[in-house]
Amino acid sequence: MVERVGLDRAAGRVLARPLRADRDQPPFARSTRDGYACRAAEASAHRPLAIAGSTRAGEPPAGPVPPGAAWEIMTGAPVPAGADAVMMIEHVEAVDGSVRLLPPRTLVAGENIVAQGAQARAGDELFGAGTAIGFAQIALAASCGYPSLEVFARPRVAILSTGDELVPVDAEPAPGQIRNSSSHMLAAQVSVAGGEPWVLPVAGDNAELLDAALEQASEAELLLITGGVSAGKFDLVEPALTRRGARFHFTGVRIQPGKPVVFGEMPARTGSHLNQNKNGKKCFGLPGNPISSAVTFLLFAAPVLAALCGRTHGGPRFALARLAHDVNGRPGLTRFLPAWCNFAGEAPEVARVDWRGSGDLAAMARSNCFLVVPEEDGSLQAGAAVRILLA
Repeated sequence: MVERVGLDRAAGRVLARPLRADRDQPPFARSTRDGYACRAAEASAHRPLAIAGSTRAGEPPAGPVPPGAAWEIMTGAPVPAGADAVMMIEHVEAVDGSVRLLPPRTLVAGENIVAQGAQARAGDELFGAGTAIGFAQIALAASCGYPSLEVFARPRVAILSTGDELVPVDAEPAPGQIRNSSSHMLAAQVSVAGGEPWVLPVAGDNAELLDAALEQASEAELLLITGGVSAGKFDLVEPALTRRGARFHFTGVRIQPGKPVVFGEMPARTGSHLNQNKNGKKCFGLPGNPISSAVTFLLFAAPVLAALCGRTHGGPRFALARLAHDVNGRPGLTRFLPAWCNFAGEAPEVARVDWRGSGDLAAMARSNCFLVVPEEDGSLQAGAAVRILLA
């Protein structure tokens, strides 16, 4: 589904139609410096050139520049006809209405000028459908006269937390209960990733309640379920999805935290019937602990959501950093540890944040990334180049 939004509301959306240049970019040969437009060969002879005129930014193209002359020009102004270079004002000597390039400097044709159409020609595709729109794309669209853009509609993402232990945020938990933090965390992640979050009421550990919640969630384009995906007595999510005809693409991955994550597809409805031959609703069963949910969302759900948003590139975002201290552990699973990366130094440096398991919300709140410890290593040495998963 496609909709049109004003340019000031387009940030974070995904372009649905290619954006094309309405005219040459730039539309005229443009000076990149304050100085004097001239012929490069004449200026490089270091003889005085008479100042024949001047042009400021916003004025129409002028000229032609007479032989043996120069033309005063400001940054962004159109280069007058006959000139093929611009002498920077810092590099000249101006005396009695003439200007001379100071030796030993010389000029070549095209220096300090952006030629007409050097960036794009009228009708060229500047960026295509599927492009995530940021400040740079908005600036380019504005320069081409687009007051609004056609974008893909935000997909609706149902978020369902399960478990008898969960109570609403504004409730006072009884002994053994906790407030539902995962739904609100995932809603924030969905919004950042380009989706429209729809937080459903918590479903208790009861098959009938879970079936009713899944029926309600069927209106969404993507379903995220937290909790109930391990192998315990009250882990009811997989059986509930199975009752709805779900086909599982994987059940469990070799990572920590997040090992029990489930990814499946519920059959599409054709009229009042389920159609197993048509692509259906994608659904994830995420572990109930918040850090596990956050990691598995970034690794698995966010790329699927990016595709639903229409993005051409939407995989997990990794970066390289230098490890600040040793990290010890056990091989066998790829681990994603809450960490803080300092990007302000000469090179990014990452340090593990002390945490107490995948329910440690305080540790996650002190983090800005996850340190990746490969399953074959287990331990990493200080100073090593390591991967981090950006949050």
